[in-house]
Formats: sequence, C-alpha cells, structure tokens
Amino acid sequence: MREEHVNELVDLLHLERLEDNLFRGQSRDIGTRFVFGGQVLGQALSAAQQTVDPGRVAHSLHAYFLRAGDIDAPIVYSVERARDGGSFSARRVVAIQHGQPILNGAISFQVPEKGFEHQSSMPDVPAPEDIDPMLPVPPERLAKLPVKLQRWLGVDSPIEFRHVWPQDKLNPVKRPPYQHIWFRLAAPVGDAPELHQALLAYASDFNLIGTATLPHGISYYTHNVQMASLDHALWFHRPFRIDEWLLYSFDSPTAQSGRGLARGQIFSRDGRLVASTAQEGLIRLRGD
Repeated sequence: MREEHVNELVDLLHLERLEDNLFRGQSRDIGTRFVFGGQVLGQALSAAQQTVDPGRVAHSLHAYFLRAGDIDAPIVYSVERARDGGSFSARRVVAIQHGQPILNGAISFQVPEKGFEHQSSMPDVPAPEDIDPMLPVPPERLAKLPVKLQRWLGVDSPIEFRHVWPQDKLNPVKRPPYQHIWFRLAAPVGDAPELHQALLAYASDFNLIGTATLPHGISYYTHNVQMASLDHALWFHRPFRIDEWLLYSFDSPTAQSGRGLARGQIFSRDGRLVASTAQEGLIRLRGD
C-alpha cells in the first residue's frame, strides 16, 4: 500500500507541460483543509527544473505562500527564466489557481563545483531502527474526529517518520521548542537527483512550523488554533537520497505577533548536512 502512495507522490511531481515555461499540476487530498504547502513547493521546483540545463542543480528555494490552494482544482506554474549565467541560473515561479497567485517563488541553480567545506555536527540521537514506528490512531478515537482530520491521520503516508521524542498531537503538552525526526520515502525511487530534490521540498514542510507550537502545548489539531505557512526557504548542500533515512533536526528561536519561526537541518545517516530549511508561519488563537 505504501509503495502505491509513493508512486502517486512521484506522479504528483511530474507536471504536464503546457508551453515552454508553463506547467500544470494536480493535487492530492491528504486530509488537509487546503492544498498541502509541501506539494506546491515540490511542484514549483519540478517546474523550474524543467527549464534549466540538466547539468545545473538547485541549491536554494525561497517561496511565499499567498493564498490557500484549492484541492479540487489544478495548479498552473508559470516560470520566468530570470538569468542564465556562467555558473548560476535563476528562475522565478508563480503558482496560479482561479486566476490568482497562490505562491511566489525564486529558485537558484548552480553548476556543481568544488570549494571550501565545513558543516554543523549531526545531533547524537538514537538510530531509526531503535525508535518504534508511529502507531495508528485507534479506530474508536479516529471516528470522533472531523472527517478531514480522519483522512490526515488515517492514511498511509508515502513518507515514514520516526520521532526521537514522540508526542500525542491530539493532546499536546508543553515542551522545549526543538525536536528530531528521522524520515524517508516509504519505497525506493529512481536515481534522478532532481526527483529526490523535489521530493525533499515536499517533505520539508512536514513538522517545521509545528516546532514553534511545542512550548505552548498546542498543535495543528487544536480546535481553536489557526495555523498556516507564510513562507519557506530551503537550501540544498550535498547529494542525498530521500528513500534512505534522513534526520530532520528542528528548532524554533522565537514566536510573536501571531507568527512563529522555525528552522531545520537535514542530515544523511552518515552525518552529512544535506539541506537546511527555515519557515515563518501564522499561529493564531481564535475564539471558539
């Protein structure tokens, strides 16, 4: 079943080309109220990749989420070829639904080259095999939740997660604003680096802004809390495979004014820092 969901996710990131710089993607309902932000990030990167020389690899992505996406409508991606230099290529991407932009993004590509190297050390945490898989929500508890939330919590995800410090997100408790989560694609995919990057862009949106909720004893599932991603930054540092275990290490340095900031570092199993992320999100307490 999980292999089937992985194939669906890969298909989701393979966009239909309408014109040289115009692409169309579909959406997958994973139980969120609107289109999952990681899907739009992955598809925007996939669109930009198709306009760049294959020898150039994405090294950074910066995006603003402007409007909530409609799960039932296709998304059109318009790519502007901003620059092709000797070493770098820059692309601007606009995701459009119902005639309005839902995401503005900028993506930079580089011809691989050698240079000075240093990196942060990977946190000392248990190996993924030493952490129990996430248990499904019991059916009797799932049945009491809203239909959308049932779909979100009940579906077999194409991505497997192992939380170093598990938390009951339906009944969260206050804890420090950092966490470590192992993750990998639940089935092998091909060797194309651009596919692994698009899949990582998709996966990088999971659990990121949620880190900013940890000190407050709330979560995405808290009924009177409104949460939404406002922007997203992703830097690719070194080659990786998303169908092998990666450690996502999160922290949240601040929350204020109805917004929270979260940062992430993604390590390969052998300790290489392969990517970094940052995201600011809306975290607003609503009236009942």
